[in-house]
Amino acid sequence: MDGGLLEFKERETLFVEVVLPLSLSKNYMYRIPFELNEQVAVGKRVVVQFGKNKIYTALVKSISHAAPEHYQAKYIIDVVDEHPIITAQQLQLWDWMTNYYMCNEGDVMSAALPTGLKLASETIIVRKDDEPIEEVLSDKEQILITALNKQQRLTIDDISALLGQKTVYPIINSLLEKDLIYIAEEVVEKYKPLLKSFVSLSPFYQEEENLKALFDILERAPKQLNALLTYIKLYRTQNMIPKHQLLEESDCGQAAFKTLMDKGIFTVLKRPVSRLKENDDDFILNFELSEAQNTALRGIETEFEQKDVVLLHGVTASGKTQIYIKLIEKAIADGGQVLFLLPEIALTTQIVQRIQRYFGDAIGVYHSKFNNNERVEIWNKVLNGKYRVVLGARSAVFLPFKDLKLIVVDEEHESSYKQQEPSPRYQARDVAVLLGHLHQAKVVLGSATPSIESYFNALNHKYGLVVINERFGGVELPLHEVVSISEETKKKKMVSYFSGKLIDAITLVIEQKEQVILFQNRRGYATILICATCGYAPKCVNCDVSLTYHKTSGKLHCHYCGYHQSSINVCPACGSVHIEQKGFGTERVEEELSLIFPEAKIARLDVDSTRTKNGLTQIISDFQEKKTDILIGTQMVAKGLDFDNVTLIGVINADTLFNYPDFRAFERSYQLLAQVAGRAGRREKQGNVIIQAYDDSHRIIKQVIENKYVEMYNDELVERKLFNYPPFSRLIFINIKHKDQDLLNVAAQRFASTLRGALGKRVLGPEQPLVSRVRNYYIKQVIIKSDKDTSIQKVKSILRDTILQFQTEKDFRAVNIQIDVDPY
Repeated sequence: MDGGLLEFKERETLFVEVVLPLSLSKNYMYRIPFELNEQVAVGKRVVVQFGKNKIYTALVKSISHAAPEHYQAKYIIDVVDEHPIITAQQLQLWDWMTNYYMCNEGDVMSAALPTGLKLASETIIVRKDDEPIEEVLSDKEQILITALNKQQRLTIDDISALLGQKTVYPIINSLLEKDLIYIAEEVVEKYKPLLKSFVSLSPFYQEEENLKALFDILERAPKQLNALLTYIKLYRTQNMIPKHQLLEESDCGQAAFKTLMDKGIFTVLKRPVSRLKENDDDFILNFELSEAQNTALRGIETEFEQKDVVLLHGVTASGKTQIYIKLIEKAIADGGQVLFLLPEIALTTQIVQRIQRYFGDAIGVYHSKFNNNERVEIWNKVLNGKYRVVLGARSAVFLPFKDLKLIVVDEEHESSYKQQEPSPRYQARDVAVLLGHLHQAKVVLGSATPSIESYFNALNHKYGLVVINERFGGVELPLHEVVSISEETKKKKMVSYFSGKLIDAITLVIEQKEQVILFQNRRGYATILICATCGYAPKCVNCDVSLTYHKTSGKLHCHYCGYHQSSINVCPACGSVHIEQKGFGTERVEEELSLIFPEAKIARLDVDSTRTKNGLTQIISDFQEKKTDILIGTQMVAKGLDFDNVTLIGVINADTLFNYPDFRAFERSYQLLAQVAGRAGRREKQGNVIIQAYDDSHRIIKQVIENKYVEMYNDELVERKLFNYPPFSRLIFINIKHKDQDLLNVAAQRFASTLRGALGKRVLGPEQPLVSRVRNYYIKQVIIKSDKDTSIQKVKSILRDTILQFQTEKDFRAVNIQIDVDPY
């Protein structure tokens, strides 16, 4: 009877709802062949045909007996995974993000999964190297490897034709796991496996009699004998012995080791090893919290009894990281995992080093500078519970945590937690709060300058609030001085972009062998080139913006689409040779400073100087090791970096922050200036901050100098309430795009008037945004400003219906509509 029941189950007709890595408004249903009924499970990848010839790996979201109503379900081709690669909580998170950020679930899947987990028929497979293969391969795996050795690159369609079957994904997956192939994306990144040399004893000397004879032979060569004895000792506890370990522990030297290899006693094999560190080390916990830190820690734990989210508002250098470490330690002791979010990849280097002192190598790091193979490796280690702490930029919220107990969002106010392009345009801080809720984990939001929304939530008891008002170790907050650029110019004390006071201060600091950070929130050399005769300024051919001159490349660059062209010496409009440079960026500051301080070692930290994978790490480590005297940077230098020898911060021009047309401009200015200033004097010595500005009496500058965050918050809140901006309302931006400007104008007016018919005065626009053309697409913007007491779900439902109705009209089908919920 049991066999009959099993047979009946195997013959059940089942259907799966799958998520495809494509931007589709609905998920598709597929039928499961009877023979795969037992293999299919929620969270596994399956191979499906979509369209006429395209084959993708899709993710199983649900299994049911119900067939789709409106179309005949195709059969799934195969199942890729033995075990689910995503968790139930991740699927819940994807659902929430799809609904909240008004995107498609395929968009979320594309953002969440590393490329190596999203195979498609066009995916190109490449053989990793020509090293001998030690693993046992099946016949079909061997055929594929042989073909790749000859041809180097094959698409999955090619492999299907080669093997004469569609079900090739499990074979590819197996070879990926064996580390013998990789995805073609890595060809662009010039990925090479990390190879290490391992020593093995010749099989001849592994026989006892031969080994005894070898001891007698080596009696007169003590260094060689010591290397052999060390090898035997290490072999008792580890199968693979790294060459560097053997050399270190035996102290035999390279010459003796080479002799052993020449005699055929030792052989060395290079093998690929994980780039990710293993978590075998014991924890090292060897610091004491200050009284203020202990009070804050107890405050957080008390708040956690009532609240799931706590805002930690601690001044710069108050030791928030050490409080996080104590909270992480407790979460791990309870058997849980921890997610530590940072706004920038730049921060991971320093924070990882600091936290690894206490947590050994139990830490995984996850961000976009890792190549695809590394990301898949981290994904699997989180899924298998090998990583207990994960440090990452915003995309780390998508990792497959099994037992998440704590989430720390450091520098929670940072705008880089917001994804701008492509969809889903999510805010990682808000997603982290929801992720904590799904896992029943606690969330700490930390900042010296919290976002207005987070502080509002804390004061209104939605979040807990804990405050630290003093710096760790009793170090005083830096001394601030404001210098009027206009006054200094009148007195002829300005040298290039630097006031006399700033130059004097830099000179003193360098003499004392201390370090300087200078902040200028523009990259490049000159903001624009302009003809002094006719006023012509070179513009991007694809975007409605002026081109920025970069001296390092000698070209004019567009910071929106990446277009670049040669610089101009002669005006193409009037033929004049009087071309002037207006505005200045970090490149120009660096050049001017090197003329004033020719002996000083100067480095630049911005997007252009950190394009390579290790460029950023190198700049930061050089500065940390005091190889650099002056570091010039954009807002990257403001984001939590901690250098103990920095005693002077200079802000070259603060006015560029205040004059931005955005309701958050003053809040962001305060945060940026306070954070930049907070990099100074973080150890024993009090630091100095010099802020240069034309408007030297601006209220934000005064509030930064006097460390009056609450005053800034209250001033901003009055204005936000008056003009009904967040946190008193919710914003949704709708960007409407098309290459035909006239068609766009008609479409935008039609869309806005239809939406206004349903939502009334909540709809603003259409208007041109600051940059009205990007990548040859003209842009119009419609804004929905919804009161907090209005159902946001109802507003979103009306918006969805309006978009659907709009896109069914023949004239407007090609118009591109992008939705950005909570756009800041």
